[in-house]
Amino acid sequence: MASGLQFTDASVVRGGTSILDSVTWGVDSAERWVILGPNGAGKTTLLQLAAAQLHPTRGTVSILDDQLGKADVFDLRPRIGFASTALGRRMPADERVMDVVLTAAWSVTGRWNETYDEIDVRRAQRVLSEWHLDAFEDRLFGSLSDGEQKRVQIARAVMTDPELLLLDEPAASLDLGAREELLQLLSGFASAPDAPAMVMVTHHVEEIPRGFTHALLLADGAVRAAGPLDEVITGTHLSATFGLDLVVTNEAGRFTARAAS
Repeated sequence: MASGLQFTDASVVRGGTSILDSVTWGVDSAERWVILGPNGAGKTTLLQLAAAQLHPTRGTVSILDDQLGKADVFDLRPRIGFASTALGRRMPADERVMDVVLTAAWSVTGRWNETYDEIDVRRAQRVLSEWHLDAFEDRLFGSLSDGEQKRVQIARAVMTDPELLLLDEPAASLDLGAREELLQLLSGFASAPDAPAMVMVTHHVEEIPRGFTHALLLADGAVRAAGPLDEVITGTHLSATFGLDLVVTNEAGRFTARAAS
């Protein structure tokens, strides 16, 4: 299997401002990474690079052994599963859940004139079942709760058996029950031996699913710490990253963080 990601001194500059600054970072196919950092740290920009939706201003980014700028992104993007709130807004509210997931086979949002084989339909049905959505096949996407829509987006992202799965704040705006249900599903998926390389952006350590292996901390567009989860998600590293004295605990693989009293 191709390696996941390799950033080498990658920078993104917009209007003379560095959004990402000389990021060097790698993701192996067997690793599951979480990215944390303050608002404006560059997390979403980094994920856009990883999704082949953006090119670096300087440096290089290789995705699944293909370098951005040299590879055909239209061949590369179907090998990447990507779920984000921005992408979710592009899903037609009046589209059936089955079709939202099925259209991933053509990398389009919204049914048009494309056709699908029976194998595509069976695959979509299996993925919906795995993400506890089999009862929602005929529901309209716009009628679902936030938590259900998030799971549909992830089901769509894994529909094509991607070699790299990217999730941008999948638990954002969810209530406690919906969040915990999603994290249980993500934990099971991340722990599966045949799961792809994964990168998930989140704002909260409480949203790191079990089964994730590594963490990257960003601040002001630069890497503050990166490595195995237990070595990076610490009070020392998070305090430096967020500019606040924080206490971090880990109980049975789930983290919490709070301001030091």
